Amino acid sequence: MAESRERILFENTPKIQELAALCEKNNEIDKELFIKYEVNRGLRDLNGKGVLAGLTNISDVCAKKVVNGKEVPCEGNLYYRGYNIKDLVKGFLASKHPGFEETAYLLLFGELPTEAQLKEFNEMLSERRSLPPTFVRDVIMKATSRDMMNNISRYILNLYSYDEKADDTSIPNVLRQCLNLISQFPMLMVYGYHAYNYRKGQDLYIYAPTPEKSTAENILMMLRENQKYTKLEAQILDMALVLHMDHGGGNNSTFTTHVVTSSGTDTYSTISAAMASLKGPKHGGANIKVTQMFEDMKVAVKDWEDEDEVCRYLNALLDKQVFDRKGLIYGMGHAIYSISDPRADIFKKFVKRLAKEKGYEKEYALYEMVERKAPEVIAKKRKMYKGVNANVDFYSGLVYSMLNLPQQLYTPIFATARIVGWSAHRLEELKNVDKIIRPAYKPLAEYREYVKLEDR
Repeated sequence: MAESRERILFENTPKIQELAALCEKNNEIDKELFIKYEVNRGLRDLNGKGVLAGLTNISDVCAKKVVNGKEVPCEGNLYYRGYNIKDLVKGFLASKHPGFEETAYLLLFGELPTEAQLKEFNEMLSERRSLPPTFVRDVIMKATSRDMMNNISRYILNLYSYDEKADDTSIPNVLRQCLNLISQFPMLMVYGYHAYNYRKGQDLYIYAPTPEKSTAENILMMLRENQKYTKLEAQILDMALVLHMDHGGGNNSTFTTHVVTSSGTDTYSTISAAMASLKGPKHGGANIKVTQMFEDMKVAVKDWEDEDEVCRYLNALLDKQVFDRKGLIYGMGHAIYSISDPRADIFKKFVKRLAKEKGYEKEYALYEMVERKAPEVIAKKRKMYKGVNANVDFYSGLVYSMLNLPQQLYTPIFATARIVGWSAHRLEELKNVDKIIRPAYKPLAEYREYVKLEDR
């Protein structure tokens, strides 16, 4: 009996399939109606420009410039609190110090810190790198899941139970909660990964963060059994965290943060909702898809240097004949950027250096070829309203694989960075807006008279 019930719970039975067909039939909306009623699907127009939903001081994604009174595409730029991301990266690389903590301070408080302010902020984050007593045993070690994003979301929701002021949405209290979560997130991610592997029969090792180490260094140290990493590895992971930290108020998970915050709910629920959004393969989960796509490509394509063979595979991707048959070349294209993604441009320079150190030159050359040829292949197959370029996810998967990071942590690493941006946007929403976000949907169903059950 128990086995039968479990089958019903976790299998798509014939009845479920039948009802699903009914769902599909009665939920389909004619695509022409979106045009007729001027609905901006995805809250973007045909040129990819987003519907204005709010104001923000936190970051700006720039992909166009005005020439002779007209907007034209330009090389992409990303600004954090008005500072170009390219300049921020150059700054902390030249000074030879980690960038994550400095950039987090900038996004949260609006100004670049002085040396004294950065030292104090680092100490503040360091002292918050701890979890409640028995949390690892009572929460992290229980009911582990293969999906780390779901695991971490559960951990975050559980932290609510340990916070006596969990529902207090005053700015000081929310800032405290955000600083805690920013500091704790690497532990939740790494400990959750180790707990899942332990349940599968592997050795369990839980290392406490080291106070003097940066966020990136602690992630690598806690993740690896021997606790060792190179300076270049830490530097590139740190840069990856900075590049993923924020991307305007309109990206899906940050917009989710604004929407959920506007309802007046608590910080833990808000961040968990943002996590659910980021998990999706069209958002933060895209880097895993890129890596898996290339793994399939490396098997299917016999000669990685043959452009014709690579292009045949790319065409097959678009024709839904290979890989996941979704018709997508993952890592190519972006909702805003049409010429270049500045994050991918910065990443690429270091990817080449890391590929040489790690012996990945052939893989890097294949990635470069796909980056070059994919826009041509897409242009021949699809009606395009703007250009297509490699986005940050295109190279981040390769970087993480060269760092020997497990695929299960690719998206959580994205979240480790983005939680800073979510925190900044939550604080901004709480300060400036007192209305719940509620856009309109046009109803299409005709009104009908109720028919009694026995007369149907």
